[in-house]
Amino acid sequence: MSTSILKRATCSVPTKTYSLWGIGALQRMPCLISNPVRQRSMHTTENTSARPMNPAPRENPAHELKLPRDTNVGRKRFSDFDLAGKVFVVTGGAQVYCLDRADHPDEGWQQAQERVAPEWGGSLHYRKQDVGDAEGLDKLIASIADENQGIDGVIAAAGVQHISPTVEYEAQEVAHMLSINYTGVFMTAKSAAKQMIKYKKRGSICLIASISGLKANRGLISPVYNSSKAAVIQLARNLAMEWSPIKKDGTGGIRVNCISPGHILTPMVKENFDEVPGLREEWENEIMMGRLAETQEFKGAALFLLSNASSYMTGNNLVIDGGHSSW
Repeated sequence: MSTSILKRATCSVPTKTYSLWGIGALQRMPCLISNPVRQRSMHTTENTSARPMNPAPRENPAHELKLPRDTNVGRKRFSDFDLAGKVFVVTGGAQVYCLDRADHPDEGWQQAQERVAPEWGGSLHYRKQDVGDAEGLDKLIASIADENQGIDGVIAAAGVQHISPTVEYEAQEVAHMLSINYTGVFMTAKSAAKQMIKYKKRGSICLIASISGLKANRGLISPVYNSSKAAVIQLARNLAMEWSPIKKDGTGGIRVNCISPGHILTPMVKENFDEVPGLREEWENEIMMGRLAETQEFKGAALFLLSNASSYMTGNNLVIDGGHSSW
């Protein structure tokens, strides 16, 4: 069963968003080299016959992210965070299509729907979709893109947890967790990027990782979960390298970043507390702020990464953990 840390996230700006709860193209980068230079040996490496150059202006998406000249920024609050007129596939949001394995949405979805303000132009929808069904996922995201002439962003947040000593893991348990925590996120990003490339959208992809991908969780034996989140962080770097440059055919310009939350009071974490007595107190003592996070405390970070406010940010991992990793 997958869990989304952004389950109750809402957006306070007019936007068109599709949400994939529990789910979470590929083109080569252009070769950025100039004229050959004199060869020379460098220790044991191969000889170098070319030197890297800065991207050509066409390959720099920054100028395309600027607001129109007639936009009166002085009379518009937080214009860089404005998502008006864009289409997003997220795990919780404003105008949203929520996709999950369950036949019906849960209470959190209903609460998010109640917070949608008609005057902002938002709406909330629900679709049944399993992250493990890569073909179905791809078709559904494609249908969303075709309906709206593209997708502007996605948040891939699939994740399950299993607490067990390493020597007790069975191969199928490892494969199941990785199929959701890593492959599900991978395929979500891939399907979204395919549509961004098809419609030549300068999109933003946000992968939900965890501080568990950066360190071992004291008191919690979860080697597969932690390593799967480390893989997600590395995946973001590689996708950013591949998709961020703008190609000559106008595709690309897709930013990819991670959010690595600290310990959050999600249903999955609460189950961990039931399984490991004293774990909550131990975690709270290790956090500078002395408490665990609530899911709604990550809405702003998601909005930042999806909007023009982060237009020069790609391949990064945004750690939000209450100071846990700063000791």
